[in-house]
Amino acid sequence: MSDDHINSLMPKLDMTRRGFVSAAVLASGYALAVSPASAQAIATDHVGLVTGAVMIPTGGAAMPAYAAMPGGKGPFPTILVVQEIFGVHEHIRDVCRRLAKLGYLAVAPELYFRQGDPSTIAEIPAILSTIVSKVADSQVLADLDATAAWAAANGGDAKRLGITGFCWGGRITWLYAAHNPRLKAAVAWYGKLAGDATTLTPKHPLDLAAQLKAPVLGLYGGADQGIPVDTVEKMRAAAKSAKVPVEIVLYPDMPHAFHADYRPSYREAPAKDGWNRLVNWFRGNDL
Repeated sequence: MSDDHINSLMPKLDMTRRGFVSAAVLASGYALAVSPASAQAIATDHVGLVTGAVMIPTGGAAMPAYAAMPGGKGPFPTILVVQEIFGVHEHIRDVCRRLAKLGYLAVAPELYFRQGDPSTIAEIPAILSTIVSKVADSQVLADLDATAAWAAANGGDAKRLGITGFCWGGRITWLYAAHNPRLKAAVAWYGKLAGDATTLTPKHPLDLAAQLKAPVLGLYGGADQGIPVDTVEKMRAAAKSAKVPVEIVLYPDMPHAFHADYRPSYREAPAKDGWNRLVNWFRGNDL
C-alpha cells in the first residue's frame, strides 16, 4: 500500500472518524537538505498496516501528520514520533511504520506547519534560521497534546502513550516527558540537553530533570560535535533527582544522527542496539 492510497484494510474503518486524507499534505520522499538518500536507507513496507496522512485539530488549525497502525482491531498503544529539523519526511514516516509493525499506533505531526515547510529548503542553516528559530516550545507541547488526543479518538489507547524523537525531536521528547503526566515512557535520540533560555525556548532538559513525569531513555553519541560528552554526563547526574527511571546510553565514538540510515552519519551497530533498547524500554513500561 502506498501513502497516497490506503490499502484494502481502510474501507473497514470509519474514514470520517479517523480522518485519513491525501498524503499530498505531507512532503514526499526525503527532505531536500538531505537528498539523495543513502542506498542503505531502510524501507519498511505497508503490509498488514493502515498508513497515511491525517489532519489533527489543534489551536484552531488543522495540523498535517503521518500515522501508521496495525490493520487489526485496536485500541493500540500509541507512540508520538517527533521529527528531526527536516520535518516529517520519508525517514520519519518509515520509523512510524516500524513501530506499527510492532503493534503501535505511531503518529508524527508536522510541528513546523505554522512556520513553513523545511523539506523544500536545501540548506540546513536556512532551515534553522527561517523555521526552527521561530517555533515555540509551548506551541510544540500543545500540538503534541492534540496529537495524543487525536490518537486516543482514532484507534489508540489513551492509557498507553509513549514518545520518541530524533535530534530536534530528541530535545522535545525530554520536554514532553516533563510536561505530560499521562505519558508512560519516552526515548530521546541525541536531543540537545542544554542551551540559552529564550522567550521561545525558556527551559532545556537539564533544567527539567527533576520534573520528569515518565521514564526516559536517552541515546547519545560520544563523538557528537553538537552535544558534548560533559553535557550528557551533567544530564545523567541531574536525572538522579527525577522521581522516575532515567537511563542514558552513550555510544563511544559515534556521531550525531547515528540512527539516520538515510545519511552518511548512520552507524548500523549502535542504531540497531538503540532500536532494541527502545523496544525494550517501551515494553518494560507497559507499552
